[in-house]
Amino acid sequence: MQPRLPLIRSLAAALLLGLGASACAQQVSIHDPAMAKDGDTYYLFSTGPGITVYESKDKVHWTLDGPVFKPEPTWARTAIPNFAGHLWAPDVVHHDGKFYLYYSASAFGKNTSAIGVTVTKTLDIHSPDYGWQDQGIVLQSVPHRDLWNAIDPQVAFDDNGAPWMSFGSFWDGIKLVKLDKSLTKIAEPQQWYSLARQKRPAFTPDSEAGPGEIEGPFIFKHDDYYYLFVSFGLCCRGVNSTYHLAVGRSKVITGPYLDKSGKDMADGGGTVFLKGNKAWPGLGHNSAYHWDGKDYLVFHAYEAADNGLQKLKIAPIEWQDGWPTVDPKVLDSFKSQLEP
Repeated sequence: MQPRLPLIRSLAAALLLGLGASACAQQVSIHDPAMAKDGDTYYLFSTGPGITVYESKDKVHWTLDGPVFKPEPTWARTAIPNFAGHLWAPDVVHHDGKFYLYYSASAFGKNTSAIGVTVTKTLDIHSPDYGWQDQGIVLQSVPHRDLWNAIDPQVAFDDNGAPWMSFGSFWDGIKLVKLDKSLTKIAEPQQWYSLARQKRPAFTPDSEAGPGEIEGPFIFKHDDYYYLFVSFGLCCRGVNSTYHLAVGRSKVITGPYLDKSGKDMADGGGTVFLKGNKAWPGLGHNSAYHWDGKDYLVFHAYEAADNGLQKLKIAPIEWQDGWPTVDPKVLDSFKSQLEP
């Protein structure tokens, strides 16, 4: 997990800009985006105070719905003594008539972290059925006990309908654990897997993140394969961000996930398929969805012309020889609008 104080400052500034927008609409400034569709409306969830939520009819024009939590989960300050108020890297899934929102609470630069989940019947804030009910901690990492970091959750279902949570940032990389039928607890007996990692030098103290720049997993099923998307590099540094996206694939959700060359992502593999450029120096922390017969990649990118402020990007995914591709021109062509 990377220190994200610059991220918090930029998100706060972006929210102020958006709330003050009038005739000149701002782009949506968002970090770690996740999306869901309820009825004819799309909902966008982001790292921020209490998890920031937007809604849209067309995936371009967005209005701010406000935070999920006001102000934060009741357990966060106890479990994470240095918790600074921001909840990170949400993921949302719809299952059996309910929406499950997973989120992370963490201390900066530490694996003093926990993943929680909250549930609602609808995402429509005007519906009488709307209302998030927090279910507490799903899993937790503790320094000197765990060599992994309990942030960046994502839940996917295997071909048998069983739920699995991937997660992780730095340390020993990306992990996978099976959830029980409630989607709020780890299944027993526990089944854990290591999916992807970067080299961790010998003798690196267990309490330190180390230089293995990998995080933000997202598992997406397409045809016969599960695809594991991850972010390499450093986020949250504006124009100095080195974030970029890589992928591997597996016939089973538990891996191994191999890149195009056949290298296991658990052994440092991963095929890079989208990188930044001069105008957008860093991009990453994606989610992926299938809507109306089309696959989409959702991510954030840092805009050099706006002092490195992160912006929402939504791009069609094309498939070539069984591998995802995204046209880098989307970095310039897709522009969201935050409506007043």
